[in-house]
Amino acid sequence: MSDPMPVIQSLLAGLPILLLHLGSATMVWLAALTLYLWITPHDEFALIRAGNEAAAISLGGAAIGLAVPLGFCLAGSVNVWDVVIWGSVTLVLQLIAFRLVDFLIGTLSARIEANERSAAIFLAMMKAAVACLTAAAVAG
Repeated sequence: MSDPMPVIQSLLAGLPILLLHLGSATMVWLAALTLYLWITPHDEFALIRAGNEAAAISLGGAAIGLAVPLGFCLAGSVNVWDVVIWGSVTLVLQLIAFRLVDFLIGTLSARIEANERSAAIFLAMMKAAVACLTAAAVAG
């Protein structure tokens, strides 16, 4: 059996950095999600509370779409600014994805409010696709 002390020392040295990066990424993710909620024309949480599945699908897609690129950024980040800067970029790209889908299928917000799951699923999948491409670009 080997000596566990090097692993424990590594944990003690790396844990503050891990917590700083994870905390920063979580704060950027929450800030980006909050801004996304503020910018979108419909109130996702009110719709979800009322049982609107389309709003839940759409918001879930946004949450994943913002988290995936941040996760890849965390994997290769040099410092906290990497996470903050690339988190901002991913938010802009997700908003572009929302507007693009709105343009393609029209009246997206009204469709989500009307609980049209097909529109919400398409939106969520487009957000996931943009997130995958963005994550790959960030990981570069």
